[in-house]
Amino acid sequence: MKFALTVIVLAFLGLQCTTTARTPQTNENQKNNNTKNQFTMETTNKFEFPALPYSYDALEPYIDKLTLEIHHGKHHKAYYDNFVAAIKGTEMESMDILDIFNKMSKFPMAVRNNGGGYYNHTFYWEGMRAPGSGLPTGKLSDAIKKEFNSFDEFKKQFSEAGKTRFGSGWAWLSLDEKGKLFISSTPNQDNPLMDLAEKKGTPLLVMDVWEHAYYLKYQNKRPDYIEAFWNVVNWEEVAKRYERALSQVSK
Repeated sequence: MKFALTVIVLAFLGLQCTTTARTPQTNENQKNNNTKNQFTMETTNKFEFPALPYSYDALEPYIDKLTLEIHHGKHHKAYYDNFVAAIKGTEMESMDILDIFNKMSKFPMAVRNNGGGYYNHTFYWEGMRAPGSGLPTGKLSDAIKKEFNSFDEFKKQFSEAGKTRFGSGWAWLSLDEKGKLFISSTPNQDNPLMDLAEKKGTPLLVMDVWEHAYYLKYQNKRPDYIEAFWNVVNWEEVAKRYERALSQVSK
């Protein structure tokens, strides 16, 4: 009975992808490819499918191995494949992905959904590690306390953005054009870099609240997944993103 239930759940999650992906890399191969496949804000014009920056079991017990294998190897890979197909033969092939986002309202929905899915997932993977780095420090910590009064209040508001996102989407911590932190959530595969975002900004931290990000381990208990997420946040990476974004604001 347990085996049958697992098969049904996997089939349900698989329906969310429209493109069949390659079998996920083995942990050993994945580790060997990490250095050449890193995807950061500095290399956003390289449309390559990135390996995870850690092994599939690295985030356990908070995010399980099977979820990461399916989420990265199936869902993320499908968004990448569909994005590459959607821009093939168009001007977007030679554009930086940030420029594509800045003009997203002019492009087809296939580019919006799959380009967002490609970018958002990569940003999500890179913002986590195990064990997580505890709490933010330095300038980022000071900025969070200034804007939200305390880290606990920030955590509460960010978690609430994820809990209250109707359907599928993302919760974000971003920096606006004035250098001010803000929390937002976006539907589907939208993000704050898109010109059609309700509030635009430079992303610093993101949490995926699509069901395929947590359903195998947490079923319909999204709040439990959100609470677990705080154990794997890579605050060192978030702090680096903050410093980069802040330097652009000051120019």
